[in-house]
Amino acid sequence: MSHLLIERRGDVALLTLNRPEKRNALSPEMIVRLAAFWDEVAKDDDVRAVVVTGAGDQAFSSGGDLGSTIPLMMRTRAPEGEWEERFAADRKQLGRALLRTAGFFKPVIAAINGHAHAGGAEFVMATDLRVMASDATLAVTEVRRGLIASGGSLVRMPRQVPWAHAMELLLLGEPIPAERALAMGLVNRVVPPDRVLDTALDLARRVSLGAPVALEKTKEVMVRTSGLPLEEAFAIETQCTKENAAMPDAREGPRAFMEKRPPVFRGRKTS
Repeated sequence: MSHLLIERRGDVALLTLNRPEKRNALSPEMIVRLAAFWDEVAKDDDVRAVVVTGAGDQAFSSGGDLGSTIPLMMRTRAPEGEWEERFAADRKQLGRALLRTAGFFKPVIAAINGHAHAGGAEFVMATDLRVMASDATLAVTEVRRGLIASGGSLVRMPRQVPWAHAMELLLLGEPIPAERALAMGLVNRVVPPDRVLDTALDLARRVSLGAPVALEKTKEVMVRTSGLPLEEAFAIETQCTKENAAMPDAREGPRAFMEKRPPVFRGRKTS
């Protein structure tokens, strides 16, 4: 069975990392499929939000597969089989798979159904809203393996949580429980394990009530302005505001409010 399952639920896409027997470790196949999915869904006007979770009840993801992905990244062994060949032909796919990019602006919700360690934790850092199982843990363990976290969390984490919290996670490499992750501000909700996916899907449904372009432009401003001086940041905000104002949805929203009816948003579609 595919290492990545893709399901459509209305205007929400559900991704499932599907290697429960390997704690959903990121295999070459999973990475290649993930990189392709993000490219495709970015152009799909029918998808307003994405939920990502792991199969089973043990792990969201344990990170890169130490038997295949990591040796291929380190070039310590030759690729074997179709998926390893495809991954080895473009190792930058790993970064794209983990959204180590500043160019994907659709909202992404993590349903952290189990432990999220190493690259799994880095994947969580790339998402926008996060629901975590009460019995799950989160850990950036790379320094304990003689590596550094290169999936984006070294840059993202100190922008998302206070410096001391970020350094605790990145330097100690020790797992933290869900309630600690919530207190740090790393996740939005901690719920019983059997409520994780439903809670994340509910958040995605509520997010998708927003106008598609407005959702994307909101995230774009936040991503592109991070760390910039105010003048530069406000210029980007003004640019995105103008681009969104040119969309039919920017007229539909106020009109629907005045007419006391639900808005019918179409994104970039004209009909």
